[in-house]
Amino acid sequence: MALTRRALLERIGAAGGAGATYLAMEAMGLAMPTPAGAENFHLPSGSGNGRSVVVLGAGIAGLVSAYELQRAGYNVTVLEARDRVGGRVWTVRGGDTVAQTGRPDQRVGFDRGLYLNAGAARIPSTHRVILDYARRFGVQLEPFVNVNRGAGWDFGGKVQSERRMVNDMRGHIAELLAKAIDAHALDGKVSKDELQKVRRFLAPYAGVGKDGTYAPSGASGFSVEGGGYAQAPVPLPRLKFNELAPSPAVILPYLFEHIYDMQATMLQPAGGMDRIPLAIYEHVKPLVRLRSPVTAIRRAGERVRVEHGPGNQAAEADFAVVTLPANLLERIPNDFSPAKKAALKEVDYLPSVKVAFEAPRFWEADDLIYGGLAWTDRPNENVIYPSDRFGADKGVLVAAYVAGWTNNDNPQKFAALSDAERLRVSRDSVEALHPGRSRLLSKGVSVGWGLIPYSEGVGAIWEDGQGAAGVRGKHYQELLKPEGPIVFAGEHLSYQGLWQEGAALSAHEALKLVQAMAKAKVA
Repeated sequence: MALTRRALLERIGAAGGAGATYLAMEAMGLAMPTPAGAENFHLPSGSGNGRSVVVLGAGIAGLVSAYELQRAGYNVTVLEARDRVGGRVWTVRGGDTVAQTGRPDQRVGFDRGLYLNAGAARIPSTHRVILDYARRFGVQLEPFVNVNRGAGWDFGGKVQSERRMVNDMRGHIAELLAKAIDAHALDGKVSKDELQKVRRFLAPYAGVGKDGTYAPSGASGFSVEGGGYAQAPVPLPRLKFNELAPSPAVILPYLFEHIYDMQATMLQPAGGMDRIPLAIYEHVKPLVRLRSPVTAIRRAGERVRVEHGPGNQAAEADFAVVTLPANLLERIPNDFSPAKKAALKEVDYLPSVKVAFEAPRFWEADDLIYGGLAWTDRPNENVIYPSDRFGADKGVLVAAYVAGWTNNDNPQKFAALSDAERLRVSRDSVEALHPGRSRLLSKGVSVGWGLIPYSEGVGAIWEDGQGAAGVRGKHYQELLKPEGPIVFAGEHLSYQGLWQEGAALSAHEALKLVQAMAKAKVA
């Protein structure tokens, strides 16, 4: 006898409960996952009906979960190990302490009003969910300048402007195409009409003349700027191709602004990235217990029991939403299935590092650089110029954001350096980009996420199917499944990994599982 979809779902429900049934319905197209544009997500009003939920972690996923559950009528308790909310959305200001395991604490000395976004740095305009929460709670946003053609690229020991590197590379590639067309090398492979259209396009697109040669016309910059009266501009001569591609490290900078979630317009909350989690926190503050690290996660019949410190307290609830990073969760005593425990062991985390200094804004006054990134093949990888308070006396210069942008081995190597060495390498990089100006850098601070307690990494790295179009493997799929009344969320359980958007989206999916299980209990 053929197995109907309803009979199949009934069997899945009998074996795995309402959560497993809901996941199966999603896979069969009978229940839709949260769509792009899920800014209108909400659980049915009153659907919680007083049931209790304990949320582990007060990062974005935990705060979103608490907010939405409370709105739906659930009794919510949030347990957070730190003395602050936000998790890896962390803004460091003067007077704050940066604690790294096994190293002396650093006391941040920035002047009032200055800050470092030590974790999350920017928000793509396509991240509709997190942007909607920002709007909903009145968080003011401002542009984050992600690309600046005036910034420098320091590769192979030579510094060139980004505009020169990008435009000359375009010119060289266009010249190769023009010469191939003119030599009839593409005849028979592409229609004559199409080749003629492409050939005409190469002149305005990349400065390729009728002779098939690229000649800079000013887009790459000028050796003499145009001025008043008789001062005519003189374009810079073209760089040779080996100057444009001195090493494989330069590849990512050429592609950076074309990455889907790095395209303009990028945004940031005015005053610091932590404005978003703090705004959500204001609506759930009575529910949150800070300084309460989880020490065990246990099943209690059909309910869940979470032990937490200090004092080995316990919180028992109908459901739990676990938003802790997999690398930490794996070490907490628990009653999870062998499959879940095995999956947690397979998640790697990126030990990203940031280094920042306070300084007078010489990059603006001397070099007319207002926001954007400089790139380098040095271990610090890039320099991020502040996108706020243009023209102010001082700013915080991010002199390293090491995440494997230019070399996959950089995060581990840079993270292994002492704080003093991280500062030295970063200072030297600023000196190469701005000769004579590194002496103006002060109050340096180094944040190595691999050593930050209760994080031990800036985000999850999935080796199988990391890209948006990839389908991740069995370990990822296992972590999507509930463990009885326990569901899981966090940026690591999304295809928007390493972003606040992914944390919020995964929370929405986890809450739909809670809602399905709560509804099943009533039925």
